[in-house]
Amino acid sequence: MHEASKRLAVPLLAGIVGSTGSAQAVEVVAERIATEHFDLRLERIAEGLEHPWSVAMLPDGRFLVSERPGRLALVEEDGSVTHLDGLPEIRARIQGGLLDVVLHPQYGDGEHDWIYFTWSKPEGNGQTATALGRARLDDARLSDVETLFVQGQPADPGRHYGSRLAWLPDGTLLMSIGERGTPARAQDSRDHAGSILRLTETGDVPDDNPFVDDEDTLDEIFTLGNRNAQGLIVTQQGEAWATEHGPLGGDELNLLVGGENYGWPEVSLGLGYGSRNPIGEDSLPGMRDPVHVFEERFAPSGLAQVTAETFDAWQGNLLAGGLHSEQLHRLVLEGDQVSDWEMVLDGQIGRIRDVRQGHDGAIYLLNDDPQGSLYRLRPVD
Repeated sequence: MHEASKRLAVPLLAGIVGSTGSAQAVEVVAERIATEHFDLRLERIAEGLEHPWSVAMLPDGRFLVSERPGRLALVEEDGSVTHLDGLPEIRARIQGGLLDVVLHPQYGDGEHDWIYFTWSKPEGNGQTATALGRARLDDARLSDVETLFVQGQPADPGRHYGSRLAWLPDGTLLMSIGERGTPARAQDSRDHAGSILRLTETGDVPDDNPFVDDEDTLDEIFTLGNRNAQGLIVTQQGEAWATEHGPLGGDELNLLVGGENYGWPEVSLGLGYGSRNPIGEDSLPGMRDPVHVFEERFAPSGLAQVTAETFDAWQGNLLAGGLHSEQLHRLVLEGDQVSDWEMVLDGQIGRIRDVRQGHDGAIYLLNDDPQGSLYRLRPVD
């Protein structure tokens, strides 16, 4: 179902129209995009965002959007943008900056109204570390800002921060950390780099983490051998999935199982950027193979599961965004395997940085651009 004939779209439109059921004005980017099950409308609902990285939808319909240079934007229903004060010091260089943003799963009850975010934290000697913090939203600023976790062994700024967050059903938090551009770090069990961590809501170690009784492995580590995971989702069924950047090609979708080693750099289906030679083995005992390998240079970032009734034919499917490819893929899961896939977007918004399902049933996307935008994707009425 992934042939080019499945992804025809009409030319871009410049008109401004009112969105159904809302006073919000939106720009229709594509009136109809044909997919196997739906014709979709692509709308831009906010623009002028500088390298936006992550989006979280607040209960009242507004959005929080992180911008990599170190700003957190509050996007109103009419598309207007306010930047919030109160963030900690951020070292924004190359791939570093303000990165993921998610809400506490019980956000809205008052007690748990926490916004969680990750960033490249400046350390000594000009180095940076991937850090996790939380804060409360207080009008146009953040209050009660707390640093919850900072990875050990900071590195020179610039590469492979990982930095996606996702909540497990038991209230613990998964956090990805890239190997910071040094592949061997992903196989060092005394190093947070190149791993998925599992933390409590206050940044501590859960008592049942897979390596808490292993003196040779850091307690926070949930999985290791992960190169640079920038898509992370916990499905409605409670399974954790991640999309991970390979080297040249070899971009992966992985089902995350606590205690497993995902192989990088001992196992990879990608090539060296300079040599064009294979890196590592295709598979090795004791290391978990990917569920799906994306074609060519997909460069995955952003991952969502479709559960909304508005996309009834896509129930349980994953939506994976791509940077270099500028594509959005729909992945059909059967158990722990991808049985089919479809290309939903191909270049309409450029480099796709984040993909989220809103509580209104629509799909929201960010593009990675110096003047980036927040988009909405939903079936045509």
